[in-house]
Amino acid sequence: MATSAPAPHAVRTVDDVRIPLRDGITLSARLWLPEDPAALPVPAVLEAQPYRKGDVTALDDSRRHPYVAARGYACLRLDLRGAGDSEGLPLDEYDPQEQEDLLDVIAWIAEQEWCTGAVGMTGISWSGFNGLQLAARRPPALKAIVTACSTDDRYDNDVHYLGGSPLGYYLLPWSTAMLAFACRPPDPATVGERWRAEWLARMRNAPHLIETWLAHQRRDAYWRGGSVGEDPAAIACPVLAVGGWADAYTDAILRLLEHLEAPAWGLVGPWGHTWPQDGVPGPAIGFLQEQVRWWDRWLKGIDNGVDALPRLRAWMPEPGTTPDQDRQEGRWLAIAEGWPASDVRTERRTLDADGTLGPPSSDGRALATGARSIRSPLTVGIDAGAWCGYGLPGDAAGDQRRDDARSLTWDGAPLAAPLEVVGPTAVHLRIAADRPVAFVAVRLVDVAPDGRATMVARGVLNLCHRDGHDAPSRLEPGTPVDATVSLKAVAHAFGAGHRVRVSLSTSLWPWIWPAPEPVTVTVLGGALELPRWTRPAAADPPVAFDPPETAPPLPVELLRPPAPHVRVVEDLIGGETRYEMARDFVGTKLLPGGLRYEDADPVRLAVRDEDPLSAVVEADRTVRMTREDWDVRIEVRSRMTADAEDFHATSTVEAYEAGELVFTTTHDCRVPRDHC
Repeated sequence: MATSAPAPHAVRTVDDVRIPLRDGITLSARLWLPEDPAALPVPAVLEAQPYRKGDVTALDDSRRHPYVAARGYACLRLDLRGAGDSEGLPLDEYDPQEQEDLLDVIAWIAEQEWCTGAVGMTGISWSGFNGLQLAARRPPALKAIVTACSTDDRYDNDVHYLGGSPLGYYLLPWSTAMLAFACRPPDPATVGERWRAEWLARMRNAPHLIETWLAHQRRDAYWRGGSVGEDPAAIACPVLAVGGWADAYTDAILRLLEHLEAPAWGLVGPWGHTWPQDGVPGPAIGFLQEQVRWWDRWLKGIDNGVDALPRLRAWMPEPGTTPDQDRQEGRWLAIAEGWPASDVRTERRTLDADGTLGPPSSDGRALATGARSIRSPLTVGIDAGAWCGYGLPGDAAGDQRRDDARSLTWDGAPLAAPLEVVGPTAVHLRIAADRPVAFVAVRLVDVAPDGRATMVARGVLNLCHRDGHDAPSRLEPGTPVDATVSLKAVAHAFGAGHRVRVSLSTSLWPWIWPAPEPVTVTVLGGALELPRWTRPAAADPPVAFDPPETAPPLPVELLRPPAPHVRVVEDLIGGETRYEMARDFVGTKLLPGGLRYEDADPVRLAVRDEDPLSAVVEADRTVRMTREDWDVRIEVRSRMTADAEDFHATSTVEAYEAGELVFTTTHDCRVPRDHC
């Protein structure tokens, strides 16, 4: 990774700025400012997260915020209420109180003598979400936002549900991760002797979010809160929405471009859930330079050409690209109007009864006729890769031939010329199930001449949600229904001689929690809608980016480098297949000031092929923080199962100080299954 060129301003850092809220609570922020008093006041850029600026994000923060501050900005990295070194008790995910707190924070920033009164918000994932949420609240000082890897739809485009079905891969593991965050103490080096009392209060009040999320299995008011797609007109300030095709949240970028009335630009690279300057798969780009130009335009009023950029810049990989490549070859598309794109034409291809995918049709309503049935083994999906890719080893989807062999497939004829697609895909179905609750998983696959099958896009629909996620209804066994499965947006080039394949299964483990009974579905008709890119490469306007730059990183010593892993273990006697993984983002690191931080997050997901009630997810999180005179360890263990009527989940927290158990609690819940 390249380091930054000499910056125009030296930067000073204030590690613990206390920001008062209206209820008397104070939040802790790290502040980077141009060192020269003559350079002040300057606009401010805020990032607000629960992920602990003092340890978890300290290294990443040090590479980004000082870079922007050196170019004439005050940059603040805020710990949310009940997190890190901020006061208060931990909240639910995207709790309304968080927005109220951030309204206070933005107003406070705008009034500081070092600030011009203009504020921007930046962030990835959680802090990308709350940037959108605060933009919809329209605080007067908030002039623009940068939102990366975030969403406008908390129900169907986040870590809880997909197509109306619970995410086995993420629902419990993410609840476990958030419980472990909520139970971590503030740092005594920052807050002093009150750290221990605040730690115990946090643990006593830590929300066990798995019960909350299971209590809302359909799109209701809980999920609509914080989903800016419910009222996109509420956002008035300029928005730069950023992500990657390998990320789980990419569709939100296209929806924001389509529905926002405010000025909006999108940038989609090949990357996973990460900032573009660190993007994997590559190529990474100089996104900090992009951010500075963005802030110069909207916070300083400099006419620098940002307004004239294409509303969407999107990466198109070359034919033959596979998800496991660390770096892709390809080109950038400049889509001047954003989304929808005039250079995309929807092609419709029928799913024919003989297992072939029909040629492009001019009949936009055509469905094939015939009947094909499938009851998939529950382990279909084991090669689907990560639901949300970070560019880590094991994230990429594997060869799909094993899953395709246990699914219904429809193959097109070998392509005479390359076929490029950009955007979301859909499959329309006339379908019947033999059980009242069923879901289908649909994958778009690129089949090479040698037989290799590459995942292109995927989608899931709980058929009980066929008329919407807010009002599910049971199926009448044997009675056909019409349903549309929306697949994740993608940019992909099918090479000449390759085939387009549609694969359909009744399971997608470990992504999706199994239906309560084994299900057979019969496809009576279907069609694929494919968003074909029609502009030839020779006609593409040039798109160029600077090489990646960052500020010099914090001197952090890696005592144990991260070691992510994914393993599939098959018990040939007992019939159980176990999917084991660890993202292991942190490893063990030694930070300046002597803080040693270690973090481990193993997850195990198991099922037997013919028994949907055998599904089990176990997620652990162990965090230890030590200094010469301080040693705390938090262990969280969670488990989730289901019977035909209810979901069952349990979480246990144990906390140790200097090796001695100081707190423990176990939370059990039983939540009725609601059409899933």
